[in-house]
Amino acid sequence: MNARTEPEVIQTALQAAAGHHLSNAHLDALEEETIFILREVAAAFERPTLLFSGGKDSLVMLRCAEKAFGVGRIPYPLLMIDTGHNFPEVTDFRDRRAAELQAELIVRNVEDSMKRGTVRLAHPGESRNVHQSVTLLEAIEEFRFDALIGGARRDEEKARAKERIFSHRDSFGQWQPKAQRPELWTLFNTRLAPGEHFRVFPISNWTELDVWQYIERENIALPSIYYTHKREVVDRRGLLVPVTELTPPKDGETVQIRDVRFRTVGDITCTCPVESLAATAGEIVIETLAADVSERGATRMDDKTSEASMEKRKKDGYF
Repeated sequence: MNARTEPEVIQTALQAAAGHHLSNAHLDALEEETIFILREVAAAFERPTLLFSGGKDSLVMLRCAEKAFGVGRIPYPLLMIDTGHNFPEVTDFRDRRAAELQAELIVRNVEDSMKRGTVRLAHPGESRNVHQSVTLLEAIEEFRFDALIGGARRDEEKARAKERIFSHRDSFGQWQPKAQRPELWTLFNTRLAPGEHFRVFPISNWTELDVWQYIERENIALPSIYYTHKREVVDRRGLLVPVTELTPPKDGETVQIRDVRFRTVGDITCTCPVESLAATAGEIVIETLAADVSERGATRMDDKTSEASMEKRKKDGYF
């Protein structure tokens, strides 16, 4: 018997789920924990910021911040490190959502770091994604941020699974996996020496499925590329690489028009869509149930360079 393709597996899951309701009762506890952490950051730190890319995880966090503090009352600015190679659908949505919440939005660009000479590409076509670390550390120094809130989750990648909710960073912005602080009974050690800061992950304990269930329950608007659309792609090493000016097809590759969506969004040069016909959050919940590869494993070229690629980047200051 021939193995079924992924769309066929997903279609079977959709048919099996028809008429059944997937419980989301656990979302209240996850939301409560996230709101608690967001408020804890506001109380414990002098100059926190919330990293906001316009992606689904940061939009979930922003909804929790809205519930925690209210529209126009989020007590810290939103920060994005822009590579200059982000999907326009995402950056446009980012600006619109920040304006709706009357939140201060700070954008710092990798291109400015390149002009200062603090970022140097090995060649013009190199992805700028890994170089966000430099621009992020420069922004931390510029604004003297002592806590950066991000939407990373433990289920995304094994290096992130090792990290605490309140992740201490030294004066060089580096993460030391063997020097993490214990977090027993939801007690967080937030003491800092001069020049140090924390990375805080309020949705660490959420999964991709939890995120999509929450998006469905809360009716959270997302950039359009999270849902099915037709796009030119090439099949490269098992990934569907979008065909753009930044990622043109290579010699011998065949350009195809496929029905795709993005499970995660980031720099165009390293983010790939997956084949999908899911047009609603509810349909994506069912697809996620059938998925057997993590979202980063299925969509990020930068995580395929080595088994420890994410951990190395985090040690160097990557979020």
